[in-house]
Amino acid sequence: MKRRQSGMSLVEVLVAMAIFAIIASLLYSGFSQTARNKDRVETQLDREHEIRNGIERIAQELATAYTSAQRNINEQLRTNSTGLVAKEDGSNTRIYFSSFSHRRLYRNAHESDQNELSYFVTHDPNDPTRDVLARREQARVDEDLDKGGISQVLIQNINGFELSFFDPLTGEWSPTWDTTQSMAQPNRLPMQAKIRVTVPNLSGRGPDQTFGTRTNFPITYALNFALYRP
Repeated sequence: MKRRQSGMSLVEVLVAMAIFAIIASLLYSGFSQTARNKDRVETQLDREHEIRNGIERIAQELATAYTSAQRNINEQLRTNSTGLVAKEDGSNTRIYFSSFSHRRLYRNAHESDQNELSYFVTHDPNDPTRDVLARREQARVDEDLDKGGISQVLIQNINGFELSFFDPLTGEWSPTWDTTQSMAQPNRLPMQAKIRVTVPNLSGRGPDQTFGTRTNFPITYALNFALYRP
């Protein structure tokens, strides 16, 4: 009498393979979801880092703003204009000013630490359906604070950019400022500025998010290097 050989039948092998496939599918799904969550969190952190760095740069450069009382008596011979002008541009703020924040990139370049800076909202050059916060810098101060230089994107995909300025003479916050007009704030800067940037929700769902900070203006009155003689 022959002894029956032990082993798995074809049906048992197929069942085992099916169970293994189900377990492998569940494991892959779990690892895949974990990887997606990791990528989403990293993307959100990178985005928040971009926004906060951009706002911090604005705050640091506003703190170096200045205006000068030195003017050529003959307006036709005037070669530079300093100051700070912030005005409403729709629901956003457009600001341009002279500052001491320029950094020379080339040795022996005929440049000082003075420059012209602007911050404004414009369409994304790569996607006209989105807006970006742009930064413009000109290494030399000329007669027009709002033109010239090179513009670059500072913060991608924003929904709003607002500034407001604290006037120590009135004790109130103002959405505009103009050191160049006698009927505004001639030859003086605000004491503080609030900076607010509104962006789509970082999670992709829910209402917009607003990031902000404040900065001080150490130089509040126009620089005057004139020599006074008794």
